[in-house]
Amino acid sequence: MNRVYLDNAATTPLREEVIAAMVEVMKVHYGNPSSTYSIGQEAKAIIEENRRKVAQYLQVSPAEIIFTSCGTEANNMIIKSCVNNLGIERIITSPLEHKCVAETSFEMKHTRGVELVYLKPNQKGDLDLNQLESLLQNSKKKTLVTLMHANNEIANLLDIEKVATLCKQYQALYHSDTVQTVGHLPLDFSRIKLDFASCSAHKFHGPKGAGFAFVRKFSGIKGLIVGGAQERGLRAGTENVSGIVGLGKALELAVEHMQENTHYMEDIKAYAVEQLSQKLPGVIFNGRSAERGNSLYTLLSVLLPFKNPLIGFQLDMRGIAVSQGSACSSGAAKPSMVMLSILTDDQLENTTPLRLSFSHMTTKQDIDRLVETLLEIKEMDIEKMNV
Repeated sequence: MNRVYLDNAATTPLREEVIAAMVEVMKVHYGNPSSTYSIGQEAKAIIEENRRKVAQYLQVSPAEIIFTSCGTEANNMIIKSCVNNLGIERIITSPLEHKCVAETSFEMKHTRGVELVYLKPNQKGDLDLNQLESLLQNSKKKTLVTLMHANNEIANLLDIEKVATLCKQYQALYHSDTVQTVGHLPLDFSRIKLDFASCSAHKFHGPKGAGFAFVRKFSGIKGLIVGGAQERGLRAGTENVSGIVGLGKALELAVEHMQENTHYMEDIKAYAVEQLSQKLPGVIFNGRSAERGNSLYTLLSVLLPFKNPLIGFQLDMRGIAVSQGSACSSGAAKPSMVMLSILTDDQLENTTPLRLSFSHMTTKQDIDRLVETLLEIKEMDIEKMNV
């Protein structure tokens, strides 16, 4: 069976060039980077070379890039250290955040007594930045704002430059989960004055188990993992040299091909919107996900005009991989917090959400097969109801 993979927001296949670069490091540069002899120092030099690659992409200092295992680790480190080490008394966030940000913020409320305030999204998934400014303006509590750049379920893009400007104006710290946008959009943190950001390599054809935190110089945060001086003392433990090389190579290729990949995936996404709209009357696209320019081009959030909680399983049985939410909440019987925040009770009761996410490997034939299979499943459901 030829497989159709439409869940690139969960993870992406590794590029061949990334695999080759990682294998070379594992074979040749196997030294411990903390060792003083030449084999170890060669490995250390490779880490620093890739740190410079990441820093150049973000237009920041290499010292501001801390390699981690993933975006979840980076988000945990940043939020927890802001509370534990920087005296944060209030976190402003939204119900649209990734589960790791939501749960870490909730933990800080219950274990550290931090006030937790949520911006309320509208039915399109937009956040009211006037509400954010009012909250920042009317409290003297030391505040961390944590709002993601692109939503991992509905693709809405947040104006992080405006948020960063507001936070600077009112002396708040700003952290953004940029896991879905690193490697897909140009990012210039010399211009966007946020304090912290996060990344996972496997979202742009790099390896799982490699990511980074952007930590603005002189922030004062401390690491979660102690016991060594690695990563400027913010992330103890022997570095994942091959993973860091894979991250650097994947990012290099993503930046090199960003313009062509953007155009290609925008075309694929527009085709998916067109075909789903034509073949499945009543289909709805959640948030801003179908709006070119207002959403991340890699993702389309679909609300099927019929109820079928087993749709993901049925598609998988036919060789099509999609998600009914984020990968971190797959398998859950109830809708995600994002869907609960933007859908009406009637929609929650009578429709089925699907998340489709694309890469440069996705084809229009993949979209055709998905639509044909959805129609087939819908017809089977109708037949069962009529028996």
